[in-house]
Amino acid sequence: MKREDMLERGLHQRKVWDMVIVGGGATGVGVAVDAASRGYDVLLLEQHDFGKGTSSRSTKLVHGGVRYLEQGNISLVMEALKERGLLRKNAPHLVHDLAFVVPSYTWWESPFYGFGLKVYNMLSGRYRFGPTSRLSREEILKRLPNIKTEGLKGGVVYYDGQFDDTRLLINLVSTAAEQGAVLLNYVEVTGLRRDGDGYVCGVTARDRESNQVFGIEAKVVINATGAFCDGVRRMADPAATHLIAPSQGIHLVFDRSFLPSDTAIMVPHTPDGRVMFAIPWHNHTLVGTTDVAITETPIEPLATDDEINFILETAGRYLERPPRRSDILSVFAGIRPLVRAGDGKNTASLSRDHTIHIDPSGLLTIAGGKWTTYRNMAEDCVNHAATLAELDERPCVTKTLSVHGAVSKANLPREMAFYGLDARMIQEIANSESELARRLNDALPYTGAEVIFAVRYEMARTVEDVLARRTRALFLNARTAIEMAPMVAALMAKELSKDEAWKREQILDFQRTASSYLVSSQ
Repeated sequence: MKREDMLERGLHQRKVWDMVIVGGGATGVGVAVDAASRGYDVLLLEQHDFGKGTSSRSTKLVHGGVRYLEQGNISLVMEALKERGLLRKNAPHLVHDLAFVVPSYTWWESPFYGFGLKVYNMLSGRYRFGPTSRLSREEILKRLPNIKTEGLKGGVVYYDGQFDDTRLLINLVSTAAEQGAVLLNYVEVTGLRRDGDGYVCGVTARDRESNQVFGIEAKVVINATGAFCDGVRRMADPAATHLIAPSQGIHLVFDRSFLPSDTAIMVPHTPDGRVMFAIPWHNHTLVGTTDVAITETPIEPLATDDEINFILETAGRYLERPPRRSDILSVFAGIRPLVRAGDGKNTASLSRDHTIHIDPSGLLTIAGGKWTTYRNMAEDCVNHAATLAELDERPCVTKTLSVHGAVSKANLPREMAFYGLDARMIQEIANSESELARRLNDALPYTGAEVIFAVRYEMARTVEDVLARRTRALFLNARTAIEMAPMVAALMAKELSKDEAWKREQILDFQRTASSYLVSSQ
């Protein structure tokens, strides 16, 4: 998967595409996989890197959504639980079972939550992950030795799924490419093209690396830009009303000592109406999330002090050693592209169902939804797009389509398991030069070979691409990632034939981005 080849096939050849997809997050790339695997000619354009926005900033869970069950949205829960099962089957190197404990500190919580979670498990049918059961105080302490013991009565254990969001996304980009799609990062859609009747018939796009501008023709244009979809819609109609009611959620990352277990904690009710999770992830502890209505949708959203303090306070109620600001290794914020309902102020109550909207100009927008249901969203979107473009009807095949790299984790070293079959290629790179086999920093497991692989085979173009999304260094430990940046820049410069000025600029750019992942101890 080389960007030069994609540029030649995608922008330099004159052709009419069946579908042009705008947006390279979970939704857009999912649509590309579905459409290409049906045999349609597909071009996807992303103005930044794949997953730069919301798709890299999730809670890292593949789940049905316990809170949606409480809201009575049974259909969404059942859809998500089924998709959870399909994801585990199609991407076993990236999706695995995770046990969650709901601790009880009053007598009624265990039977109350136990009943609801048994229903949750029942709804998953043959896609279920593990049994739901009530646990004694002693059993809770065995699973979670650092849980707050004062007043602990017992609890409930249930099972859901966990994944690495951007590793899955990059593997889906590879999957789409293997099915014949052309996907390009750092190509910005600057306008929509129209035919003589005023219908959208393509896009104008600029390659941000060369500054070349291209006119691209398509039978249908799909707007899959998530939280930013209203901006694309206003290219078609400057008076378009807002479709999205954006909400911000943040997560804090700590070292493993705060949750020295392979079991997660789920808090079913927090003051802002959300569920809070504390989960093990890449040998660290991830805690989140908040749900705050926002009016702007920046590409780099910032965590507020109120959100940080809220998570610290809530986590401190359940952990024997309450985390402090000085313990935070990284903080990241993401924007949920919730579909507007009413005034959009109470975002915690908005459904995560997806919506397909077709403007009078023929621009198709898919919005809402969540990571877990990306495949089903894509199937629905491609069905609508094919009808709109008057394409031949072709059946969806993604229910049984393996994601690139799919292999049982049992066949791979633990630290490389999430690369799946690609781990062999990384090992070959490491074997070719001993320096590349060494860790870039003792605090994290990533090596120089992974940097080379990301550039050579996964279209990584910047230091941020490597440290934030091809590896997860920035999300796990921001200060360590900043220390790694010069080494990564040097390796990339050699691979991409870049000069010293490029290296200096990349290091500075990454330092600026990484600063928003740091939290002062004050």
